[in-house]
Amino acid sequence: MAKKVVASLQKGAGKGYAKVVKMVKSEKTGAYTFQEEIVPNENVKDHFKK
Repeated sequence: MAKKVVASLQKGAGKGYAKVVKMVKSEKTGAYTFQEEIVPNENVKDHFKK
């Protein structure tokens, strides 16, 4: 039988980080772009204040 991969992925440092997606409007074209970043859970609110 195969091992369950999900159980091994839940261990470790992956729980302390979050992927945040921020929408930014381009000054040249006026179109929106998405900036993706992985930040620690403590810094999520600070990331959106920028």
